[in-house]
Amino acid sequence: MTDTAKNQLELWAEEHHQDILQLRYRIRRTLFSEESEFQRIDIVETAGYGRMLFNDSIAMISERDEFIYHEMIAHPAMFVHPGVRRALVIGGGDGGTVRELLRHPTVEHVRLVEIDPMVLRGCREHIPQTAAALDDPRVEVTVGDGVAFVAETEERYDLVIVDSTDPIGPATPLFGKTFYANVANVLNDDGIVVSQAESCFYELDRQRSMMEILSTTFGRARIYNYVNLTYPGGLWSFTFASRAALCPLGDLSPSRIADSGLEFRYYSPEIHRAAFVLPQFQNDALQRWIGPD
Repeated sequence: MTDTAKNQLELWAEEHHQDILQLRYRIRRTLFSEESEFQRIDIVETAGYGRMLFNDSIAMISERDEFIYHEMIAHPAMFVHPGVRRALVIGGGDGGTVRELLRHPTVEHVRLVEIDPMVLRGCREHIPQTAAALDDPRVEVTVGDGVAFVAETEERYDLVIVDSTDPIGPATPLFGKTFYANVANVLNDDGIVVSQAESCFYELDRQRSMMEILSTTFGRARIYNYVNLTYPGGLWSFTFASRAALCPLGDLSPSRIADSGLEFRYYSPEIHRAAFVLPQFQNDALQRWIGPD
């Protein structure tokens, strides 16, 4: 090792999870670091994960693996619903979920409701890989509270995606009964709602609560898993519920995925079906609320 290398200062971003786990990412340079009304926002260039967005020191996305999260939050519902034309995304100011929705030719309008304008600005300036989608003419960006939006709007949607942060601070109401009752009201008769649902390793009680709320509100609910390099535990979940009792397995046509001509890096018909096969401990904890296939 040269003297120059020995004397170089190494900078690391640290994420602490539930006071029992620490994740660290080596930083090459800081691109954006500001305190908004809601949270601290940092965008950094890392050694192994490309550019990463942190909200209050919690990793939101990385360029290396964001495609997994965004493909899995968007495409299962898009291929189960007969034809999404209007979609609402709550949160997701990085733009990745919107990007995936826009790949489907049926989509005519996507409204993104993001509470923090600084997230939008930071991602537009420094993570165009995801945020460039926000400038598509089919997209309408609303800066505001998603909870208030679904309570007050008269608009109706085929798909609502709750692309939320962890259930702390302003995101907490996005996991509650009143919120999902209002989501049901903004969905069309065959509408679907998909929500970020944390990790079964660390938030199984939260998943129980979400499944109970969704099954009570919509009559049936499912939960499915995906892997992610930069989230604690590596195995995280989304919930799926539908006003029309659409089934994410029974109403999926694999040929429709093939006929779409879309190419994916993670999602596939096989991954779609496998995602709904839960680890036994998770299945045991949630079976009471899981709808039939």
